[in-house]
Amino acid sequence: MKRRVEIYVLAGLLVALAVIAYFRLQSSVPGISGVLASEANFRPLEVREPQLRLQLLEKIQKLEYSGSHRNIFVAAPPPPTPQPARPVGAAPPVPTGLPVPPPLQVPVQFFGYSSERRDRRRAAFFASGEDVLIVREGDSFLGRFRLVHIGNDSADVEEMSTGRHATLQMVQPPEQAQALN
Repeated sequence: MKRRVEIYVLAGLLVALAVIAYFRLQSSVPGISGVLASEANFRPLEVREPQLRLQLLEKIQKLEYSGSHRNIFVAAPPPPTPQPARPVGAAPPVPTGLPVPPPLQVPVQFFGYSSERRDRRRAAFFASGEDVLIVREGDSFLGRFRLVHIGNDSADVEEMSTGRHATLQMVQPPEQAQALN
């Protein structure tokens, strides 16, 4: 029964394909492809003077360019702008750069670290007043700093808003933490 249904479906699809192919061949016009209905409404643009007016272009090119930017009609680079003459014996101008920002101050003390066996990721211990912060590498703390790397005796910290870095050296733990042990 199932085989008979498959044969009927196949025969129906072949008949539909034949009908579609027949109508496609009947409706096609030899030579021109595309939409033919729009050709009746086609009107060419009315161009009164299709010639390029070269005399006007030459007249514009002869004008002297007085702007401060490059002349678009000349392929050569613009001439260098003359520098004002410096008096003899005068010191060259000193370049004024941006002021150097002060070193990054992190309001915590780095006093130790630990590492876990399962993921080998280290966690640093920071003292902030009476609070002890436990921060893992890559995590942020105090809302504006990120712990980048923990070394054996230092921790690299980045300020997230500016991208500036600071290295905190390990110090002795605070006295309150030693009293708890």
